[in-house]
Amino acid sequence: MSSSTVHNSGPAGPDAFPLHRLGLTWWKALVIGAVGAVVVNLLILAIAKLGDASLVVVDGGEEHPIAVGGVIGASVVPLVVGTGAALLLSLWRLAFLRIAQYVGGGLALLSVAGPLSSDADGGTVAALALMHITLGVMVVATLELNRRHRLARPSTR
Repeated sequence: MSSSTVHNSGPAGPDAFPLHRLGLTWWKALVIGAVGAVVVNLLILAIAKLGDASLVVVDGGEEHPIAVGGVIGASVVPLVVGTGAALLLSLWRLAFLRIAQYVGGGLALLSVAGPLSSDADGGTVAALALMHITLGVMVVATLELNRRHRLARPSTR
């Protein structure tokens, strides 16, 4: 027998890797999700400007420039409203967090069809599509942060 034998003390218990290390309360998750979406989408906007994208969408013959304020509003409002509703519903049934992840992420991916079908230059279309995808990723991540927090604490029901 070797002196380097490691003795197994049994299987790791449920507390071996606590989920709460990555979980956040509802309001912290919501704030981090909204700020994260804004920061990433503003970065995409800045890169598109540096890449000489026109950042103008023509709709019905009318030009709509993409500005910083519009990006912030379009990043924060859908995320806060959608995830906020999901978080409220999850107070009733925790399963709504997982359902909302699929629905929110799916809707954000479906919304990419708007920029892809718009009458804009390639840089603008790519930037807008990435912004929609970013929002979907942030919705899923925000809800997951709260879901992990909720799973880690003992149930009161």
